[in-house]
Amino acid sequence: MKSLVKKMDEDTIFPPDTDLDLSFTSCTSATTDRTFASSARSSLARSSLTLSFNERLSSTSKSPATTIAPPYLRPHRSSDPHWSAIRTATNLSSDGRLHLRHLKLLRHLGTGNLGRVFLCRLRDNDHANFALKVVDKDLLSSKKLSHVQMEAEILSMLDHPFLPTLYAHIEVSHYTCLLIDYCPGGDLHSLLRKEVGNRLPVQAVRFFAAEVLVALEYLHAHGVVYRDLKPENVLLREDGHIMLSDFDLCFKADVVPTFECRPHKKVGSQKKPRRGSCFSGVNRRRGARCPPEVVEAEFVAEPTAAFSMSCVGTHEYLAPELVSGYGHGNGVDWWAFGVFVYELLYGTTPFKGVNKESTLRNIASTRDVRFHVAEREEEGMVQARDLIQKLLVKDPRRRLGCARGATDIKRHPFFDGIKWPLIRTYRPPEVCGLLRRGRSHVSHVSVGASHKRRRRWWKKGLDYLKRNNKGIKYSLISNYNNTNYYHYVNNHNKVTKYD
Repeated sequence: MKSLVKKMDEDTIFPPDTDLDLSFTSCTSATTDRTFASSARSSLARSSLTLSFNERLSSTSKSPATTIAPPYLRPHRSSDPHWSAIRTATNLSSDGRLHLRHLKLLRHLGTGNLGRVFLCRLRDNDHANFALKVVDKDLLSSKKLSHVQMEAEILSMLDHPFLPTLYAHIEVSHYTCLLIDYCPGGDLHSLLRKEVGNRLPVQAVRFFAAEVLVALEYLHAHGVVYRDLKPENVLLREDGHIMLSDFDLCFKADVVPTFECRPHKKVGSQKKPRRGSCFSGVNRRRGARCPPEVVEAEFVAEPTAAFSMSCVGTHEYLAPELVSGYGHGNGVDWWAFGVFVYELLYGTTPFKGVNKESTLRNIASTRDVRFHVAEREEEGMVQARDLIQKLLVKDPRRRLGCARGATDIKRHPFFDGIKWPLIRTYRPPEVCGLLRRGRSHVSHVSVGASHKRRRRWWKKGLDYLKRNNKGIKYSLISNYNNTNYYHYVNNHNKVTKYD
């Protein structure tokens, strides 16, 4: 009797799937993965799908199957308020599952290679926004259906702040629906189009590149080779941090995690060696003091045995070994990461030609990456170019990251000063068009204690008062930089932060 009452209550609140009108009026436009109204680039066209929401689900269709990943399997997202909204909806369901009738479609967000994405909310809950990716399996080939299955499988195993959370996987009729995070900030490609020269400042590039690097590190640790890195697939959350999207082109491989201890030279040591000591660290021939070595433990999990023969991805980001067709492995992600950093800095990709064929010829040629070096450029560009050169090595065996993954890339001078365990608490950069509603509490580079920073602030305030008394126009606000960016200084590549 109680179950019958619960069923009647549920039908009152949520209409059944057979009576659910999924009508959504939106124009279906042919889209490409790198063609935008504000961009004049040519690109590989990814065929759009015409998904009709005007047909009602047949009452004779089999009952929908719903898979909900419980929050306790994702400890890093267990406190997410979206899970509370999901639990509330499932508690009102007679079978304890989430159905399409629990969702309210708001608007169409975009069309991808496999399906369409909609902004939606749970009914009677206006505080939790989700993105619903809907795939019509009747319109896909068997190969693309395998891509859908791969994306659903990978999403189900993710638990990372820079990767999407799969809240529910709904199979109803011939539709596959994936309920994931919604990112109101758009994507990084759209953000670039709003910037002068379609490029970002070095400090902002370091922020976004560091977060993408950590996301790739997590994927590789699970044996997942991404193969689709580009600014269009780097979404921006409401707090300004990134989220990678679109995992349909991934493939999985075995990975053997290792824990290694390697010596590293400790830079900036102030201790003077004792004379006559064989461990003094002094170069006797030159009389110069060498920095002491310290042994640090490192966790390395890189799918070095990964191998695939399929040619997928965006042509401007394809690695040479992928273009050649002789097979590729994990190195394609690190090549794409180098192209990604280059595009953020220069507003274009390094091997771009007049058309798709010339771009592929440039990638497959022996020509090395070229840079435009300005007379007066931002500090940090030297380190950025060095990183790009080491990532865009045509031979994957010599490419940075192919052997030990992100562990080696993190040690590059371009990322000096980053406290990697605190990266998700860093404050995003302030760039034109970046939506940021949250507030992070940790600056990018911790230099000195907080009381020292406050002291510097008061010192600037006193400076302002002194100058103001002398009749000099001086704006404290305009000279007080609170962007919390990384800032390079010409002192052995050290990094400092100006408050």
